[in-house]
Amino acid sequence: MLEQPHFGRRLKRLRLARGLSQAGLVGRGMSTGYLSRLESGERPPTERAVAYLAQRLGVDPSALTGPSDGRSLPGILAAVASAPPGADDTPALRRAVEEDAGEDPAARWQALWLLSGAAGREGDHELERRTLTELVDLSDRLDAAELRARSRVRLARCSRALGDVRAAEEAAVGALSVARTARLGVADTLSALTVLIGVETALGELEAAGRHVAELERELLPRAAPALAAEALWAAAVVSDRQGDAATARTRLERALSLLDGGDDVALWARLRLAAAAAALQTSPPRVADAEHRLGEAAAVLRLVGTPAQLQEMRALQAHLAFHQGRLEDARALSRALLTEEDLRLSYRDRVRLSVLDGRLKILADRADEGIAALRRLGRQAAESANVDLAAHVWQSLATTLADVRPRDLAAGARERPGSEHRRDSCL
Repeated sequence: MLEQPHFGRRLKRLRLARGLSQAGLVGRGMSTGYLSRLESGERPPTERAVAYLAQRLGVDPSALTGPSDGRSLPGILAAVASAPPGADDTPALRRAVEEDAGEDPAARWQALWLLSGAAGREGDHELERRTLTELVDLSDRLDAAELRARSRVRLARCSRALGDVRAAEEAAVGALSVARTARLGVADTLSALTVLIGVETALGELEAAGRHVAELERELLPRAAPALAAEALWAAAVVSDRQGDAATARTRLERALSLLDGGDDVALWARLRLAAAAAALQTSPPRVADAEHRLGEAAAVLRLVGTPAQLQEMRALQAHLAFHQGRLEDARALSRALLTEEDLRLSYRDRVRLSVLDGRLKILADRADEGIAALRRLGRQAAESANVDLAAHVWQSLATTLADVRPRDLAAGARERPGSEHRRDSCL
């Protein structure tokens, strides 16, 4: 049994990591006063209390009582920094953070930064947000401008991935304000401005996004490192596309792709190619061959080094590509397999787009009422969550699909009238 006060510290960390108050954790089986004394180290835990709390937290009792490895948080961080490629020290780092007494806030900040990055790469955005919320608070207590800006940039990205664009906007505006007030360098200012442009695009605030793109291209891009410049151009390309300027969007995206080769940042290299594939499919008319080429480039890398979240994103794009190639059965199989997966790690935006595809396929498979209802529900949900750009995509997809189906149905009806020269199955 882990002795006090270490048990109490670990218990409190686990509770806070799940966003639970003391009352929310104890339920009806324990008093908040008793829990408070456990967390403060005033009372030793009983086996019954451990079993109950572990059940409420959704962990094995050993997560509460298992022995510490005796290493300090700075020691764990040193081990992580010096670990060979491929080593996964995330569990040890998470345990160290849970047991940390908070004596070295800078070390704790670094640990939380690493843990939030690991959660984001794995597509666990809820865990990422909980970690980042503490990270932002700790950044403010440390009063270090660079840390305050960087933690808010990451929180903005995470909030947007969860579909909470208002929270993303608040974090992005805060990051840019810190960067400008403290006169931080190009990298921090460009990162904050890039994430704000993405949020403004999601909110449908294209005029504001366009002004920020002009500032970005005029003042920051010429001095930016290739990886940061590529991400900024990617965000700028989306703005151009939403403004109806497909030529500029394509030029910006091609510039972004040209800035990196596979040896710079493999993950970003692959992400940019997935973005290029998605952009090619969203143009009118879709550039299907271009999308297939870019998706093939990304797939060759992601099959070797991709995280589960990245592999799911790739499969979602493969479903969209199959749809635009007319392979509806393949698109249907790919989309349904993903949407019914137990551990779906796609971002909110990608989940909605995949659900839209599923609804369109239902309409085209003579399940129009079911498909239309699903798309209407998605459109309302996106609008209510302030994802204006995404809502526009949903309604446009519904209108496009209905416009495609109705002429076909009318033609089929005409062929079924007396005297028709063709049988119904001649048009299939």
